[in-house]
Amino acid sequence: MAEAHAAVAFQFTITPEGVDFRISNEALRAIYYSGVRSWKKRFARFKNNFLTGLYPASPTSWFVVLISVLASVFMRVDPSMGVIQVIQDRLGLSNYFAAPADLYISVVIFSTVLWIGMVYMLRYMLKLLLCYHGWMYEPHGKFSLVSKIWLGLVKVFSGRKPLLYSYQASLPRLPLPTVQGTISRYLKSVRPLMTDDQYKEMEQLALDFQETLGPRLQRYLLLKSWWATNYVSDWWEEYVYLRGRSPIMVNSNYYAMDAIFVHPTQNQAARCANVIYSMLLFRRQLAREEVRPILVSNAVPLCSWQYERMFNTTRIPGVETDSLRHWDDSKHVVVYSRGRYYKLPVYFLGQLIRPCEIQAQIEKILLDKSEPAFGEEHLAAMTAGERIPWAKARQKFFSKGVNKTSLDTIEQSAFFVTLDEEEHDYDKDGQNDMVSSYAESLLHGKAYDRWFDKSFTLVVYKNGRIGVNCEHSWADAPIVGHLWEHTMYYDGKGIGYGEDKNTIGQASLPLPPPLRLKWDISEECNEVIESQLVTAAALSEDVDMQLMAFKHYGKDVCKKCRISPDAWIQMALQTAYFRDQNKFALTYEASMTRLFREGRTETVRSCTMDSCNFVRSMDDPTKTNEDRIKLLHQAAITHQNSYRNCMTGTGIDRHLFTLYVVSKYLKEDSKFLGKVLSEPWRLSTSQTPHQQTNLLDLRKHPEYISGGGGFGPVADDGYGVSYIIAGENAIMFHISSKHSCNHTSSKRFMKNIEKALLDMRALFNMTDKK
Repeated sequence: MAEAHAAVAFQFTITPEGVDFRISNEALRAIYYSGVRSWKKRFARFKNNFLTGLYPASPTSWFVVLISVLASVFMRVDPSMGVIQVIQDRLGLSNYFAAPADLYISVVIFSTVLWIGMVYMLRYMLKLLLCYHGWMYEPHGKFSLVSKIWLGLVKVFSGRKPLLYSYQASLPRLPLPTVQGTISRYLKSVRPLMTDDQYKEMEQLALDFQETLGPRLQRYLLLKSWWATNYVSDWWEEYVYLRGRSPIMVNSNYYAMDAIFVHPTQNQAARCANVIYSMLLFRRQLAREEVRPILVSNAVPLCSWQYERMFNTTRIPGVETDSLRHWDDSKHVVVYSRGRYYKLPVYFLGQLIRPCEIQAQIEKILLDKSEPAFGEEHLAAMTAGERIPWAKARQKFFSKGVNKTSLDTIEQSAFFVTLDEEEHDYDKDGQNDMVSSYAESLLHGKAYDRWFDKSFTLVVYKNGRIGVNCEHSWADAPIVGHLWEHTMYYDGKGIGYGEDKNTIGQASLPLPPPLRLKWDISEECNEVIESQLVTAAALSEDVDMQLMAFKHYGKDVCKKCRISPDAWIQMALQTAYFRDQNKFALTYEASMTRLFREGRTETVRSCTMDSCNFVRSMDDPTKTNEDRIKLLHQAAITHQNSYRNCMTGTGIDRHLFTLYVVSKYLKEDSKFLGKVLSEPWRLSTSQTPHQQTNLLDLRKHPEYISGGGGFGPVADDGYGVSYIIAGENAIMFHISSKHSCNHTSSKRFMKNIEKALLDMRALFNMTDKK
């Protein structure tokens, strides 16, 4: 009970002599510094909101306007064309103030109104400029005169030193495509996947929808696009993520891996401490909005909305739908070690404690020999299994007493940390067994040693390797990628390690030991936990995960062939899938719509008529390499245009999805929409972004390239493929499928991808560099 006593600022006892007060100076001091930190955060938030509200103008511009108007008045020039005099007369300022004070007050009022008008005009002009997307359809690095002028105007109307959310009010809304346009693009996308009879049936359904129910649904959607900030994102979060009742482990969560060539220490506690500290530095920068917004071509901003819920966020299970809960602040992380949970405070007297202090606390956890309480070790399996049993158990067993207190501690933590007892690393011998096991561990672990509901779980292995498992509903992978790059930089270069591979410095603060969370788990509750574990274990054991470090070439070959690296890889994936399955499949590639406010993702349908023509030509002896190269270029151009359409708001799937949601609200059944949304994505792909921060130049420090990340297969009989272009000379592939499907094999598909990439390079008579 020492922790409870330390938290009490004063105590009193009643004696025959009177009331005896005992004041704890240490507790009062802690309360004082905690309050100071809280008020500092409030002030910083107020200041940032004020500055963001003015952007692209600044407070100093008000003084410029005021001085300009005053100078004009002194020169007997009225820039207001009589408005200043009207203000003076209407407000009766001369009745309260002597001349020239009444004039000055009128000038200040006029200047302020003029300045506010100019702020809104600048913001509106910037929003109009950002609605132009013609530059995206031009060759890379070869802007037309119109686009150059546009780019110059964007830089002129953009303010200086933007904060993280400065551009939010200037970002345009996601445009609503026409029903006719979306259906036309949809029919074109499914043509290579259907027989003539199937296509005629689908075409008839689509045209019937376009002429009957479609326009009615579109009117409701148009109303939402006018009223809501983004007509897709809230429904996408709710119906695609939060309403799903199946396990989020493997099916929804994704992971990210450590840097490939940098392993700064094998001391688990030291690595954990530095990474926790680096992440909390990023959280502080987010709170202060010091993270620079990402700019495309160093001018066009991407939406920063998703960063808001990176920390202090948990997915709360519900019977019908889950919800996301975000707290403004959290002063602790929760650490899981050998079946036990610990609350680790990361602030002392209002200050973030140093990495060496965190390492000392982690070492105390690792040295603790106590056994887990009954039901404690497998408790996190609740978050890995089905959502409904977890929601019911949460209400029944975790709504009061010590269970509620401990669960609140986990859910309100900044993030969750797992001290994994296993060791994982990248392969040194060119094989893929170790790294594949590493990836699979990050995806699901033991199904009970990650808190899958937290926004992310930091996993630190016994040998000092790290990774994260991320819940998907709050944000997409590029947001976590930004945090991860920042963490890699500060862990290795910003903070660093001593010669003994420990954190730098010596722990000296009088910190209490980490608080072991207490549980009172009944037999009935434990039965639910074990049942959830059975479900989660079956799901995790079914995952077939393979990683491939393709080192024959990287984007250097793609650039020499004048083909987009992403389009090149997508064509290789199409070729590999056709050779693997002897057919084509509906293919999902994630693209972003963050050029628009609160934009998230859109689907690029990579399997097109042109890609199919190229794939068939690769094994057609009647085709020459020249023929194949022409078909490859055409397929790449088609893919790039599809990608650009998705980024600029004229994709296919999000529009059809929202039309479907409206139809359900109106209780209208659409055979066309039902059929479209039930089509399985047997090949789901995603490129992992990197180089989102200017802290670490990967051209100068290629050793810090991440191994990327991955996810589970979307379809039971399909593949999930994530890839990261690791510099000029390597590509990392994360391939997943299910053992229970007898016609998929991640290892076989990996070999097919490798062969496809080598065959494509051979078209251009290129070989490995010696």
